[in-house]
Amino acid sequence: MSHESVSPIAEPTVAFGARLASSPAFKELFRDGMGLVEETAAYLDGPGREESRALDRGPALAYATESMRLTTRLMQLASWLLLQRAVNEGELTQEQAALEKSKVRLSSVGAPTPLSVIEELPEALGRLIGKAMRLQERIIHIDRLLFTPQRDAVDAPVNAISSQIDLLTNAFGKRR
Repeated sequence: MSHESVSPIAEPTVAFGARLASSPAFKELFRDGMGLVEETAAYLDGPGREESRALDRGPALAYATESMRLTTRLMQLASWLLLQRAVNEGELTQEQAALEKSKVRLSSVGAPTPLSVIEELPEALGRLIGKAMRLQERIIHIDRLLFTPQRDAVDAPVNAISSQIDLLTNAFGKRR
């Protein structure tokens, strides 16, 4: 039985991040993100305002800080979503979006508030903060897929096992 060396055929790599960003899943993420912006604005302008007035001084200060962080986070996330939607609709290239994206901060905003203080905040605000944090994690994940340089497919072995067999064959000769 002879082992014939099969030469690997280089397959084009699939840009998973780009596919994901133009998929129905992105459209859902976009709707979720913009919906969260609207939900947060409605809360902060309505029930949140009333709830904040009932808080003691310490929790009221934490409420003001956390509501500002939440608003800032959501505006940054909305900016990223709008940039990516513009790419999907052909209004921007991915390269143009990358340049504009440099103005968007996806990382956390400021030092975290101690959990003991968060627990004193209204439940609805805590729920919105949690939703915004999960949205931020999802967007950061997609952003890394889109904007982190990938290794060239030429540098990566197409079939690691085949290349190992080739090395063994070269070292020990063909077995019959």
